[in-house]
Amino acid sequence: MMEERIRKAVEAALKKAGAGSIDFIVERPADMTHGDYAVNVAFAAAKELGQNPRDIANGITEAVRSSLGEDAARVEVAGAGFVNVTLSSGAIARDIARAASEGEAWGRGTEDADKRIIIEYGNPNPFKEMHIGHLMGAIIGEALSRLLESSGAHVARDTFGGDVGPHVAKALWGLRKAGSTEPANATEIGRAYAHASQAYEKSEETKKEIDGLNQEIYEIVAEAEHPESLRAEKRTLLNLWRIGREISMKEFERLYRIIGTRFDYTFFDSDTTDIGIEVVKDGLAKGIFEESDGAIIYRGEKKGLFTLVFITSRGTPTYETKDVGLAFLKEERYPSNRSIIVTASEQTGHFKVFLAALEDIAPLLAKKTTHVAHGFLRLASGKMSSREGNVITAATLLDDVFKKASKKNEDPIVAEQVAVGAVKYMILRQAAGADVVFDPEKSLSLEGDSGPYLQYAYVRAKSVLASASARAVPEASGPESPYLLERLIVRFPEVVARARSDLAPHHVTQYLTALAGEWNSFYAKERIIGGAHETYKLSLTQAFATTMKNGLWLLGIPVPEKM
Repeated sequence: MMEERIRKAVEAALKKAGAGSIDFIVERPADMTHGDYAVNVAFAAAKELGQNPRDIANGITEAVRSSLGEDAARVEVAGAGFVNVTLSSGAIARDIARAASEGEAWGRGTEDADKRIIIEYGNPNPFKEMHIGHLMGAIIGEALSRLLESSGAHVARDTFGGDVGPHVAKALWGLRKAGSTEPANATEIGRAYAHASQAYEKSEETKKEIDGLNQEIYEIVAEAEHPESLRAEKRTLLNLWRIGREISMKEFERLYRIIGTRFDYTFFDSDTTDIGIEVVKDGLAKGIFEESDGAIIYRGEKKGLFTLVFITSRGTPTYETKDVGLAFLKEERYPSNRSIIVTASEQTGHFKVFLAALEDIAPLLAKKTTHVAHGFLRLASGKMSSREGNVITAATLLDDVFKKASKKNEDPIVAEQVAVGAVKYMILRQAAGADVVFDPEKSLSLEGDSGPYLQYAYVRAKSVLASASARAVPEASGPESPYLLERLIVRFPEVVARARSDLAPHHVTQYLTALAGEWNSFYAKERIIGGAHETYKLSLTQAFATTMKNGLWLLGIPVPEKM
């Protein structure tokens, strides 16, 4: 790669000048008038060599120019000591030809070839409706999965849902109070949960009932494989639990299909509880955990964190214990080189303590585990709570955007593709840790900074290529100076590599937005069919279409054939 060639030339120049090992950056300047690459090494080497940075940069410039030969149009010193490299039209044309011909392979890497990565995301809880926070996590998780797959890794997707615990007890208590033995849909279960949550906060008697029911559910689920051993009343409760979980999961699967994700493994609290309790109790015997007022706790203060309860005084496990069990279960089901967990940022503190405890229990598991936190998805009404019953569900949001997209796209398939693209773009355009304020009208705009804007740029390019498919165009030479569009396209593999390294899909989103803008400018200024350099421009158009399609695929944004 060109970046590596520049790096080696700089390292050779430093060695010749008598400098030792020096860290420096070879990067793409944000402003393309500064060239295609910028090197900051002169500043880093100035102290060791005892020279002025600009004098060092002059020597490095000659070395880089000699190494790149005809592939460099200009290598020059900028500012107080930067080395800027502008590639020749020939060097860029070779990459454009690659982009136009490689198809799906364009932008892919091999740095994780044959590695096994498991990534957990989404994580909606059965017995509650999927809300927009879970939708946000699912969209980010799918994009991360695709980025990692593009590096050659074998990626397993998993999701983890709480099918036992206080929220389940609340939902089943609410269903019982409503006289519902066979709930019809996830909305009915969600209403029961919201009603019970409010009653739980207002009445001590209700609180005791639900806490007792929570303990009872743990007990019956532990006997689920042998229901004949349960009394009739408990079998009825077990049946209601099974029906509720199945209804919830079917609705989750429907929503996952819409946004284009799927899971290789679905884990539940009931799968991990026994494992987690066993590991924590073993850790208690080893002094990793300690007892306090009948509960088992982990003193996070010894690692600069805080104390968390892992098993309550009633003997029920907390989320932390279930996550410990899940870590061991994942390793059993899918031994991996790396484990990534995507959750909302409000769980960051929990994961710090969980990983600290896991480090004491199983250091290798902890070492390969990474937590990626995302912000909140906010609408005009602000943050919402399923406990209060005013949550905006994932289904509601997707349906609302679909209806708006249908007003401009009569084909329901295209309308759904546009709606999904609109939602995903708004979530993936900024760093995962940042909150997102979702504006339905802005999300569907074709004027820029939206998913449909990227989709339409691709559709327009494909239309140009379709119009030219039957033409005979013999000459294929390009202009003396590369178009800005070309210089952006050739950056794609490096942008993808950075997004993978940083676990940050927003690098791709922001790049594609700039690329679409430059394509629209090129389309407006240049006569592609019938103009000068027609064949070259068509090759450039194909390179743009391939780059945009591959980039949208990485983000999980559908690619319409028409709009």
